[in-house]
Amino acid sequence: MRQLFKKGISGKDVWRFCARQTMIALGATLVAFGFSLFQVPVDLAAGGVSGLAIVLNRFTGWSEGTQILAMNVPLLVLGYFYLGRMRFLVSTVLAVLVFSMATNIFTEWLPTALETYPVTEDLLLNALYAGIVFGLGTGIIFRAGGSIGGTSIPGRILQIKTGFPLGQSYLFTDGAIIFLAGLVFGWELALLALISLFFSGFASDFVLEGTSHVRTALIITDAPQELRRALMHGLDRGVTQWTVTGGYTDAAHTMLYCTVSRSQVRALKDVVADADPNAFVVIGVAQQAFGSGFRMLRRGRSLA
Repeated sequence: MRQLFKKGISGKDVWRFCARQTMIALGATLVAFGFSLFQVPVDLAAGGVSGLAIVLNRFTGWSEGTQILAMNVPLLVLGYFYLGRMRFLVSTVLAVLVFSMATNIFTEWLPTALETYPVTEDLLLNALYAGIVFGLGTGIIFRAGGSIGGTSIPGRILQIKTGFPLGQSYLFTDGAIIFLAGLVFGWELALLALISLFFSGFASDFVLEGTSHVRTALIITDAPQELRRALMHGLDRGVTQWTVTGGYTDAAHTMLYCTVSRSQVRALKDVVADADPNAFVVIGVAQQAFGSGFRMLRRGRSLA
């Protein structure tokens, strides 16, 4: 620890590192809980190493948690050499260890508890619950800068080596496991696994980024001064201005760019309608905005 401080790492950095690892452990525990409660009892293999563990359990009888750990070991070695980041290794090893151990604990304890307090016998609800809980857990892990390991490692390597978009790489690896599960458990469960995978991604994105409250406006106008003043004073938002040329008419125009909150969209339309009714307006959705008028962008630091 003394050597770490000699490198210029403060006590605040140590606290931040510990807090992140704690969040990763909590996220992995939540993933294991949802996996053991909603996927294992009904053979819902929704992709990933965890889904493959459910399939292999049918033939080997080994516990899912043990198989998750065993399959992740070579993947972690592969990820270390191809992705080459110590921070990746530290956070992923923690998540994998907690996930596998918690899965073994939950799969032993939950069946007895469910006999007294059953959640649901509906397979579709199981798929929805599984996806939401699994996604919330992985979202917490990702937000803390960690990874759950598994097929995300070969998916990332496939993306680097072949140039496939990362989403397609994940679709290939997870799709292969769901297809295998369909052969073993039936295609009804395979379809439910796809539904669960979809909701897992949605829940994970929600934890990472939340719902978008930011809208962007591109306004092409011939009354830039009036409109610019109206936007800045009426909405209290900054405006960026370009001179543009119409592709059909070759006529010069001014384009204004403005970022507003979702609640200001109606006011934005009213301001533009009053200042220049002939303006051409495109309003889009931005995932996040940082800086003046929004949250300030801060860079986190980590020991790993």
